[in-house]
Amino acid sequence: MDVADQTNHSPATRGRDEVTSRPRGLFPIVKPTSRFEPLVDGERRSVRYLRLSVTDRCNFRCVYCMPEVGLPFVPRAEVLSFEEIERLTRIFVELGVTRVRLTGGEPLLRAGLPDLVHKLAAIPALSEIALSTNGFLLAPMASDLAAAGVDRVNISLDTLCPARFHTLARIDGLDRVLAGIDAALEVGMTPVKLNTVVIGGVNDDELAALVRFAASRGALIRFIEHMPIGVDGFWSDASFVPVTTMRARLAADYAFAAATTGPFDPDAGPARYSTLVPHDGSHPPVDVGFITAVSDHFCATCNRVRVTATGTLQECLAFPGHLSLRDAVRRDALDDRALATLVGDALSLKGPGHRFAEGQYTLQSMSITGG
Repeated sequence: MDVADQTNHSPATRGRDEVTSRPRGLFPIVKPTSRFEPLVDGERRSVRYLRLSVTDRCNFRCVYCMPEVGLPFVPRAEVLSFEEIERLTRIFVELGVTRVRLTGGEPLLRAGLPDLVHKLAAIPALSEIALSTNGFLLAPMASDLAAAGVDRVNISLDTLCPARFHTLARIDGLDRVLAGIDAALEVGMTPVKLNTVVIGGVNDDELAALVRFAASRGALIRFIEHMPIGVDGFWSDASFVPVTTMRARLAADYAFAAATTGPFDPDAGPARYSTLVPHDGSHPPVDVGFITAVSDHFCATCNRVRVTATGTLQECLAFPGHLSLRDAVRRDALDDRALATLVGDALSLKGPGHRFAEGQYTLQSMSITGG
């Protein structure tokens, strides 16, 4: 949950208590009886947030994320099964994880996804299940996902221009994404968060329009600095727009009120929020998030870990992982304690941060890493 969720964006109650026994509300503090010591990484940071990729496949080919052709997808047999995902999630929860985000690739391409959500929602100490999606397939699935246990959703929205959308995603689909946003709001997966990767010379002229759109829908928009990951040769000094520049451009249309969210809280997500007040009074003040992944990174407070669709533990966004939890589950026939020990040993090697500024990172498609 982002900090703004604790103030102005309380999630709606959707009557799913009959589906799941896990606690409801704003991230209740859950202290389950655990067989394992709480998970910490090599910098002694507590790990409480799992980003779990359910597929490496995507129906978009976003120019900053994936090449248009030539990226092989793994055979279905190499992807974690629902039973393996459920078992690993239970182990992570016993290690202290309280929040899970389902990612991809595009997670809605995974057949039977609501069934997986239902399994995860039955884990009592798991306080939130979230979903990151491009929104293309969301409208007809939103109701089933909410009923199964998805609490909230993040939807990528890099532009409001159909032609530009096609240029960026290499597919026509803006209308379907907008329908997905409306469907998520309608079924109460709130706050619906819209994620915009700001790319210089591509969509950095749309910031004010995107704020107005989010305000009109009652969604929460977050502007993300373009990171040097995904596609070799695409990131450059010209494509990188720091948050300071974003804020300066927005100042032409908005006054920045005092930050509404207080001190940065890593448990509330990576965004720092400000309240923007339109100069022309066209809509009420609205909270806007800014994610400074490059210019002012938050690595010192990182509390997350990733598991790829093929079961690789990826300790940091910027570097590929080496521990295959899938192989450990399938071939080594380890019990849960042994698997928990493997996870703890791998996280103990995690370093202080991504080191983008020094050029020390590994380019890897986000469909592999998990968004």
